[in-house]
Amino acid sequence: MPNVGPHPGASSPAVSRRMSSARRRDTKPEVDVRRVLHARGLRYRVAYPVPGMVRRSIDIAFTKAKVAVFLDGCFWHGCPEHGTQPRANADWWALKLQQNKARDAETDDVLESTGWRVLRFWEHEGPESVADRICSVVQARN
Repeated sequence: MPNVGPHPGASSPAVSRRMSSARRRDTKPEVDVRRVLHARGLRYRVAYPVPGMVRRSIDIAFTKAKVAVFLDGCFWHGCPEHGTQPRANADWWALKLQQNKARDAETDDVLESTGWRVLRFWEHEGPESVADRICSVVQARN
């Protein structure tokens, strides 16, 4: 993967504020899903390090069952339904978002090769339906 290089700078102060306030963890979709899982009696780890991969973490990890859950943001991970392509610095962003997808695929491959089951959901999916699918996989692997 070629390095995307330094960000060329925000197109406006408003964009700069919005991008700098984007959370890496404890996003609303993550917290909503965790709340449902906890209410159903499931216990998990949050921001669990991906084994053997520096600076990568699993959003919600069920370590005993080896189930890794990722709740991907539509913009950052290229949702086919809601993902957008910025007009300002378009070439840089196209490469950045492409690399995010490649990084996700590499993370999935590493986890799966070590026996983990990887579940990926989009931020727009309902917490109850996401929790339903997570519960069924975790229960099947315990």
